[in-house]
Amino acid sequence: MEKPSLPAIAVIAGGLATRLRPITTTIPKSMAEVAGEPFVAHQLRLLASKGIRDVVMLLGYLGEQIEDFVGDGADYGLNVSYSYDGETLVGTGGAVLQALDKLGDPFLVTYGDSYLDVDYGAVVAAFRENDKPALLTVFRNDENYDTSNVIFDAPDVIKYSKTALSPDMLFIDYGLLVLTRWIFKGRRANEAFDLAEIIEDLATGGNLCGHEVFQRYYEIGSHEGLDMTEQYLRTRNS
Repeated sequence: MEKPSLPAIAVIAGGLATRLRPITTTIPKSMAEVAGEPFVAHQLRLLASKGIRDVVMLLGYLGEQIEDFVGDGADYGLNVSYSYDGETLVGTGGAVLQALDKLGDPFLVTYGDSYLDVDYGAVVAAFRENDKPALLTVFRNDENYDTSNVIFDAPDVIKYSKTALSPDMLFIDYGLLVLTRWIFKGRRANEAFDLAEIIEDLATGGNLCGHEVFQRYYEIGSHEGLDMTEQYLRTRNS
């Protein structure tokens, strides 16, 4: 029996990437070279290998370079389309809101600097098993890789915050979500807001389920992260 297709995924890749300067002075973060080629190439191949077919790149800073390099995604076995912030940055939440017409319902969300080598089908299955409008993928971090910001009591995310941190937050937001259009109800076009605001409100209201993964994440948001991702990808692809 053929596996059901996975939802489209939005890849948020419009930030200014100031932590990766001077590399990102003239290129967007997704075009930073990792293991011999732009990071976006590694990310798109990974998504295709996990069963993703439709990708919407949410672009801003120097985003045309990403579109010129990736094109329609055919080289990766993907259908890739694009949504741009425009003249005014609208934040991660505003970028997703602007792209809703290109996405299905539900849809996946990840970030343009993240390499998440997990079972995307299992993530979507966990969402479908729970009667919640959104799912946050979580990793038991114990302060190993970054600041833990999630209280998770399977299958529910009890608390999520980037600012109101507490010692009982043992998990971290892994950077992969399943969302529905419903959670953007009441938001206005061109409104600037962070996706974290919505996630925090969903958790507080009991509307956010979680799915624990056990493979650590890799990212290129910082020079240290880029170096670790470089090592991982060279080992993985050797």
